[in-house]
Amino acid sequence: MEFSPEDNNNLPLTKFESMLKTNHVLFFDSEEFENIIHHYLNQGKIALAKKAIKLGLDQHPTSINLRLFKVEVYVFENKLIEADTLLNQLYSLDPSNEEIFIQKANILSKKDEHQQAINVLKKALELTDDVADLYSLIGMEYLFLDQFEEAKTAFMKCLEEDIEDYSALYNIIYCFEYLDQSNEAISYLNIFLDKNPYSEVAWHQLGKQYYNLKNYKKSLAAFDFAIISDDTFVGAYLERGKVLEKLSRFEEAIENYSITLKLDDPTSFALLRIGHCYEKLKKDDLAVQYFYKTVHEDPLLDKGWIAITKFYNRKKNYKKALYYINKAINIDTENVIYWKLYSQINHRLNYYEEAERGYKKTLELGNYELSTWLSRGDLLIKLGEPEAAIYNFEQAVEFYPENAELEFRLAGLYLSLNEIDKGTFHLKNGLDYNKEYSFIIDELFPKVSNKKLVKNLLKANL
Repeated sequence: MEFSPEDNNNLPLTKFESMLKTNHVLFFDSEEFENIIHHYLNQGKIALAKKAIKLGLDQHPTSINLRLFKVEVYVFENKLIEADTLLNQLYSLDPSNEEIFIQKANILSKKDEHQQAINVLKKALELTDDVADLYSLIGMEYLFLDQFEEAKTAFMKCLEEDIEDYSALYNIIYCFEYLDQSNEAISYLNIFLDKNPYSEVAWHQLGKQYYNLKNYKKSLAAFDFAIISDDTFVGAYLERGKVLEKLSRFEEAIENYSITLKLDDPTSFALLRIGHCYEKLKKDDLAVQYFYKTVHEDPLLDKGWIAITKFYNRKKNYKKALYYINKAINIDTENVIYWKLYSQINHRLNYYEEAERGYKKTLELGNYELSTWLSRGDLLIKLGEPEAAIYNFEQAVEFYPENAELEFRLAGLYLSLNEIDKGTFHLKNGLDYNKEYSFIIDELFPKVSNKKLVKNLLKANL
C-alpha cells in the first residue's frame, strides 16, 4: 500500500516519523512496517527505509517479509553476498515464498547471470497465481540477453494477465521493432484492439507502426481512435500532427500541435513543428515567431537555433543568421552543427578568417566530412597560408585516400611552392584517381596551370 496525503492511510507513517523525532519507541504491527518501508523505498529514501527495517525487526524478529526488505536494500547497495546469505536462510524457513525467488533472481541479474535468473523466476511462477509481474521480470532478463523473441513472448503473457500493463505493451512493440517485424506488430496490435477497443496506448502504437511504413492514411485513422479513446492524450495529437505534415495538411497539423499546448505545458517540439508548418504555408512572420518561442522554451534544443539560423539563411539575411548562430554557440560550444553553420555563414559574408576558424573547430569536434576538409583548405589557400593548407589536406588524405579532389589541391600547393617532385607526385595521383577533377588546378592555381610541366602532364592524360 502506498501512502497518500489525501487519505488516512498515512497515519502510521506520520506516527513513525514523529517517533523518530522524539526518540520514543512506539509499537507498529508488521504490516504497518511493511507499508512504511515500501513507501520509503519508492521515494528513494534508503536511510529511512533501513531505520524502519531495523525497528521493524526489533519488534517482529520472525517476520520474513521484513527480512526480504532487508535483502532488497542489500541488493540496492550491491551487498550481494550478504543478500544471498540472508535469502538462503529465508528459503530454509519458507521454501514456497515466491518473493524469495524474485530476490534471488534479482541478485543473479546483478551478477549478469541472466539465464540463471530466468530459471529461478520460472520456479517462482509455479508458486503464485499473480504471475503478471513475474512474466515482466522474465521478459526483462531476456532483453538483457538480446533474446528478443523470448522476451516478446514473456511480455505477451504478462499483458494477457494484466491488459493495463502498458509497459509490457511498449516492450512488446520494442521487440517487434528490434526484430524489424512491423507487419507482425500491426497484426498483434489489431488482435489486441479487437479485445480492448478503447486502449489509447495500443491505437497510438498502431499509428506509429503505420507511420514507419509510410501508410499515412491508416496511421491517421489509428491516431484518431487514440484521441477518441482519450481526448487528452498529448502524444496522439503530436503524432497526428506529424502525419498531417507528411500529407501536406499544414493548417490541420498546426491545430493538432496547438491542442497539445493547451492540454499540457508547451513543448519545444510542438512549437518547432508549428514554426515549420507556418514556413511551409509561406507565413514567415508566424514561422519565425514560433522558432523564437522554441528557443525561449528550451534554449538547449539545438533544432530550435538551427531552425532560426536556416530560416534567415534561406532569406539571405546572413547577418541575422550569424547573430543567432553566435547565440547558439555561446550556449553550447561543442555542437558540431552550430560550428558548420557558423563557418558557412561567415564564408558567405566573406569573413574568411572566421569561417576557417569555424571549419577548424568542426574538425576538432570530430566532423571529418570531406566537404569540411576541402572548405577549410580552400580558405587557407585564399588567406595565403599554403603550408597550413597542405597540412590540412594531408590530414584529410588519411581519411579519404585516393581522392582526386585532395590530390589536385596538394599538387597545386606543392608546385606553387616550387616543390616539383611532391607536386608532380600528387598531380599524377590525381590524374590516376579521377582526371575530371583536373580543373581544380586551373581554378585554384592559375599560375601553376601555365607551367610547362603541368601542361604536358595534363595533355598526356586528358
